[in-house]
Amino acid sequence: MEIVVGLPIGLSGNIGVAAELVREYAINLARAVAPVPVRLVDERFTTVLAHAALAEQGRDSRRRRAVVDQAAAATLLQGALDAERQTGQPPGELVGGDAWAGGR
Repeated sequence: MEIVVGLPIGLSGNIGVAAELVREYAINLARAVAPVPVRLVDERFTTVLAHAALAEQGRDSRRRRAVVDQAAAATLLQGALDAERQTGQPPGELVGGDAWAGGR
């Protein structure tokens, strides 16, 4: 079992303020749930894909707004599971370890 947290990387690949806040959240979460691993996974395009899937199901834009974040989270998790099945490696970036030394 592991926890997957979406990392809001900009379309250009830049790490902005929102991503740094999510990193801080993930560090605190990892400490709270240790030894359960916490992974940061790029969430680019998950909202777009969620809107498209909900529209395909016949939901109008007003009804989509209420559930789009839930659908985007499901899209993120499914993508992470699919990537792990295809590669045999857990997706994203593990929170903790040497890469997180120095209070990052």
